[in-house]
Amino acid sequence: MDWPNDDAISAMIPLPEGYRAERLKRSEIPVLIAAIAAWHPDIAVGAASCYLRQDFYDDKAFLVGEGEKELLVIIIKRGDEMAGMGSWEREQDALTIYARFGAIAPQHRNAKLAVRAMEFGENMGRAMGAGFIYGLATLKIPHMQLALERAGYQLLGFAPGYDREMVAPGVVKRVYEAFYAKVLVPDGDLLRPDPRNLSPKAKALFDVIFPA
Repeated sequence: MDWPNDDAISAMIPLPEGYRAERLKRSEIPVLIAAIAAWHPDIAVGAASCYLRQDFYDDKAFLVGEGEKELLVIIIKRGDEMAGMGSWEREQDALTIYARFGAIAPQHRNAKLAVRAMEFGENMGRAMGAGFIYGLATLKIPHMQLALERAGYQLLGFAPGYDREMVAPGVVKRVYEAFYAKVLVPDGDLLRPDPRNLSPKAKALFDVIFPA
C-alpha cells in the first residue's frame, strides 16, 4: 500500500472553502508540536503523547521530500495558520489503516474539519487497497464518538485500560477507550466465522454486533 501523492491528497480531502491540506514538512514539526500541546494539553501522558516529541516524527512520519514511512501526517491550514492535523498509520500485511490521532484548533472546530479528515482517511484507504480502517475514541467527551458514528463507523467494543489519562492534576489513571471501525470492502469479501468455532460468549456477542 503506497501513500497517495500530494496532488491526490488535496483531491481526496473535501475541505471547506479557504482551507487546504498538506503533508507535514520537517521544518513544520516544532510548530506542529507546539500547536498540539496548546490544542490538547491533556495528551501530555498516554498513547498520543508521542506527538509532542521530535524523535517520533523523525522515526515514523512520511515527510515531504523524504522516503516513505508507515505514518502519514496531514496538516490542515487556513492561510498560514495551522487549523488542525490528522495522522494515519498503514499496516501493510493486513491491508489496514489505523486512524491514529487528530487534533483541531479550538477556533476552527465549527468547520467540521474532523469529519472531513475522517472522510479523507476512508477515501485514502480505498484508493490504497485497504480493506479496513479503525480508530479509538476517548470516553471523556462524546464528540469524537458521535463524529465517527455519523461517518458510518461501527462501535465494536471497549478497551479497558488501553490508554492513560491525567484525570486530575498529578493523577494518572488507565482509562476505557471505544473501538470503532469501518470495512472498506463489499460484504461478499468477508468470511463469517462458523458458529461451531465460537465459544458461547463469543457467539453471543458476535450475534449482537453482527446479526445475520
